[in-house]
Amino acid sequence: MGRLVYPHRDRLVVRPARHTWEHGRLVVRTPAPAAEVTATYHVDEIRAVGGTGWLVTVAGPIEVITDPDEAAHHRRTLSGWAHSPHDTLLRPVPKTVTGFRLMRAEV
Repeated sequence: MGRLVYPHRDRLVVRPARHTWEHGRLVVRTPAPAAEVTATYHVDEIRAVGGTGWLVTVAGPIEVITDPDEAAHHRRTLSGWAHSPHDTLLRPVPKTVTGFRLMRAEV
């Protein structure tokens, strides 16, 4: 699970999102309105007990997936949230990708 950050009415909004990497492209399913904006997607895995993990952030324009067959495929294979009024499938077009590993400091 990750977080999609995008501008909406002069403020930044953060929404939970699920993602998949398929055919060399990132696909994000989120309870966000369907709008083609510039956004940032952040995903991480942090192990509190071991003090290790990783973080990746992708930023760039977002394409809304509107093809019915492609949308149906992703809705079958990528779970969403039932409580949301929006159920949007997005394809970020990365302009920047950053990431790093978290490692326990040696004493």
